Amino acid sequence: MMPSPDQLFEALHATWPAAAQTKRDGWIIRDGAGAGKRASAASLVTPNADITQAEALQRDLGQTPLFMIRQSDGQDQTILDEALHNRGYATLDPTVIYACDVDSLAPDTLPIAKTYAVWEPLQVMKEIWAVGGIGAARTALMHRVTGPKTAIMSRTGDTACGVGFVALHKNIAMVHAVEVHKTHRRKGVARLVMANAAHWAKAQGAKTLALAVTRDNLAANMLYTSLGMTQVTAYHYRAKDV
Repeated sequence: MMPSPDQLFEALHATWPAAAQTKRDGWIIRDGAGAGKRASAASLVTPNADITQAEALQRDLGQTPLFMIRQSDGQDQTILDEALHNRGYATLDPTVIYACDVDSLAPDTLPIAKTYAVWEPLQVMKEIWAVGGIGAARTALMHRVTGPKTAIMSRTGDTACGVGFVALHKNIAMVHAVEVHKTHRRKGVARLVMANAAHWAKAQGAKTLALAVTRDNLAANMLYTSLGMTQVTAYHYRAKDV
């Protein structure tokens, strides 16, 4: 049985956390410390909470107001979405959350000397992430995760070519930051990263493997559906001046 949307969003934020967050005036306000939208966007807690107040709280942190609109099992956020649209907020990064039973993806064994789970990330892993736009603020975020976590590295011969990050929240393992060096794409590297992530997750007692990917990343969406992962929920952001 797949987790609910709310369970997946809880795991998403626990395994890719803001530097700090507060629940105030009907919102969760996140300080992302430069680690991107997922760690910075405000989330609605109370229906009809004051948008102007959320904007002010985010500006107090030195952040441009940004909102996450979720397909949640506990709350219809259509009204919020329309209200932000009417204020001139544009839609950004429509994103799908996929999930699957971890046993369906975890191999019994992994290829020898081709993929590793290692914490802390090696310098060569950080370099691959950096080329893909996953810089120091996001690797610092990985260190903030308090539960079980690891980085995944895959290689071709002696060359590191693919990386990922996976962390556990309750019985959900969330995969983040899958990146394959451009010279090694379409060679099965991402599949190997995912297999290792599932192998690690199963050993940690996870029941579900999940991840988020933008809808316009067609290659990644094709990969995850080919692995048997199912879309459970989705979200997008709203921001001005984009």
